[in-house]
Amino acid sequence: RPHRVAHAGLSRQGRGRRCVASPLLVDTSAMLALDDADSVQHRAFLAASFAPDAMRLVSAAILSDIACMLYVGVNPVAFASARSMEQPRKPDAAPAGPEGCLVLFSGGQDSSTCLAWALERFARVETIGFDYGQRHAIELACRQPIIDALKSQRPGWAARLGPDHLIDLGLIGRISQTALTQEIDIRMLRSGLPNTFVPGRNLLFLTVAATLAYRRGLNVLVGGMCETDFSGYPDCRDDTIKALQVTLNLGMDSRLRIETPLMRIDKAATWELARQIGGEPLLELIAELTHTCYLGERDQRHDWGYGCGECPACELRRNGHARWRAGFA
Repeated sequence: RPHRVAHAGLSRQGRGRRCVASPLLVDTSAMLALDDADSVQHRAFLAASFAPDAMRLVSAAILSDIACMLYVGVNPVAFASARSMEQPRKPDAAPAGPEGCLVLFSGGQDSSTCLAWALERFARVETIGFDYGQRHAIELACRQPIIDALKSQRPGWAARLGPDHLIDLGLIGRISQTALTQEIDIRMLRSGLPNTFVPGRNLLFLTVAATLAYRRGLNVLVGGMCETDFSGYPDCRDDTIKALQVTLNLGMDSRLRIETPLMRIDKAATWELARQIGGEPLLELIAELTHTCYLGERDQRHDWGYGCGECPACELRRNGHARWRAGFA
């Protein structure tokens, strides 16, 4: 008879709904494997599963995976019975040192804020950007000036900031037909999504980033995905990111964690986060050096930065800045 393992329901906030993971069903073979297991890792995992105060026994990366697996319906107990929860890194992967991260860095407001956020938290920070044939390729030219400016703002950031990696993903532009990869008007589609949505873009970005992070010995990915102030892109949603973290760790037998510091905050709060991290110098850097406009416009300078002021990206940035000035500044 299947054994039922109860766990505390995991809830999440957002868009006015509550999602609670259902109880896990563990088949007999998985339970027998757990009964026979005598590893420290399995005992720690079981203790953490049933005693909340024992959760400290399991690393942050494992806890993140467990939460993600429960959220998307993967059975972490059966998963744990099939492999150790803490395995040595493969010989072809760089040795792990102090916790390091790889920031998905486009040159825009969100990713620049996330880069500053990461520099405050991680001992080693590297960046990755993607040339996917985007219409606003000017954002790529903004990346290095932003990196140089961040290094000059704080000596500690300069010491932590490692190599930048620019990856050619032109395949995305060749196989997609969107307003971000072709010179067509921006409009809404019958699906309810704008035609600026590039299907699979963030999925590919994170998969390629995870591949590089594996080789570089970095155990955290940081991305600027947000489902609060956004255009409705499904690959920016928390559900997607949680599911992908589980998939990447299963597929690479790794303990990778995906951090999305902007997921639950709006654009006004993103401006405020930048102020809290770096004060006026960081705010000025973001306004002057980052690029958001889908049309690649950098001739018009507004108080919130450069852009056409009309495209969906400019609208989100402009409105967020106005709300921030009214509510925070």
